[in-house]
Amino acid sequence: MENKQEKLLDLIIIGASAAGSAAAIYAARRNLNFTIVTKDVGGEVALSGEVGNWPGIVETTGIELAQNFHKHIQSYNVKIEEGFEITSIKQEKNHHIVTAKNFLGEEKTYFTKSVIIASGIHPRNLNLPGEKELRGRGVTYCTVCDGPLFKDKITATIGAGNAAIESALMMAGIAEKVYLITKFPNTKETLGGFPKAETILVNKIKKLENVEIIYNAETTEIIGKDNLQAFKYKDIETKEEKEIAVDGLMVHIGMIPNSDFVTCGTKNPIGEIEVDIKCKTTCLGVFAAGDVTNIPYKQIVIAAGQGVTAALSAIEYINKWEE
Repeated sequence: MENKQEKLLDLIIIGASAAGSAAAIYAARRNLNFTIVTKDVGGEVALSGEVGNWPGIVETTGIELAQNFHKHIQSYNVKIEEGFEITSIKQEKNHHIVTAKNFLGEEKTYFTKSVIIASGIHPRNLNLPGEKELRGRGVTYCTVCDGPLFKDKITATIGAGNAAIESALMMAGIAEKVYLITKFPNTKETLGGFPKAETILVNKIKKLENVEIIYNAETTEIIGKDNLQAFKYKDIETKEEKEIAVDGLMVHIGMIPNSDFVTCGTKNPIGEIEVDIKCKTTCLGVFAAGDVTNIPYKQIVIAAGQGVTAALSAIEYINKWEE
């Protein structure tokens, strides 16, 4: 049943990871009347392993960082509607109607002057046996986050784009041995097995002695009980199946923006919300921040900075808002 909240809010923040949390802190400090609506608190940050690149904290974990975000928000008594996913944002005159639904099918509608979309992204999965069970137990979708955990160990990276090669380059300086798995053959037509990657990166990875590239490989299964032990792949040409023992498996086959509900604003071909330097979208009163946007470098600290920018832009907009 729809629960209409007739009071007009200053702001709705969608998402409660780095960008949404940072935006909420600034909104609270300006005493805005706002609510956070989010599927969960922490997002992809909470699923990260060791985090060693958050300024001011030498070493922490994704879950600890996400918990600290939550504590900081709670210290301002911010209202959080957790467990709700946004289904639509509609503009009506100079305000917005935001509709959300939880897993029980309960629906809520919010009326607001402005919106900050900080819904993040989620990794494209391989959808293989063992993948879900071993996520965070050797399987990762963020080499920058979790790569240092595999120092002097054996890892594999799956993918054929820049992100995959950058993952393998990073791990080559950390791990003892690195496998790089691409489904393409090593031909001129496929740019040496990596048709989506930059030539300079392809040339660089092929010169490294501790990196072994496996071509024509279709990963078929991820193996392990409590932790990752190995993965299987099939040679696309010969149909031969092989198994390789590894300690870490980095999956870099693309990320998917959580932006399906966004119809008010421009998105690029891969679904990222396009923003300007002040995190404004092309929809008046709607701002976006973090990994869901077209800003490059998907990093926690960058998302947090964008959250602040979006909040300040929203505050500027609200100050000039008229009925």
